[in-house]
Amino acid sequence: MANWRSLGKAFWAVDGALGGQRRPTRTQKWAARHPIGLGFCVAIPLTLLLLMLSREEEPDDPVFAVFAGLAMGLVFALSAVLERLRQRRLRRLGMWDGS
Repeated sequence: MANWRSLGKAFWAVDGALGGQRRPTRTQKWAARHPIGLGFCVAIPLTLLLLMLSREEEPDDPVFAVFAGLAMGLVFALSAVLERLRQRRLRRLGMWDGS
């Protein structure tokens, strides 16, 4: 259990060093409120772009396009969840009123 706590402390220390104590912007608030929507907003255009760029003679290109789009969508959705945790922590510490 101590390892998880030290990992959390390390995460918040890095976040604070990178400016995590500042108020979130309007875009950050939207991303934190809609992590799945953000993932889809990234995954769908990237998948369509990769499908348009795929070669017809390569049967694996469409599969790669779908998996690459899903992977990028997942990365963006998880970063939005981390932003949600940061905003929750700012509210809990009294540094931001949530507006």
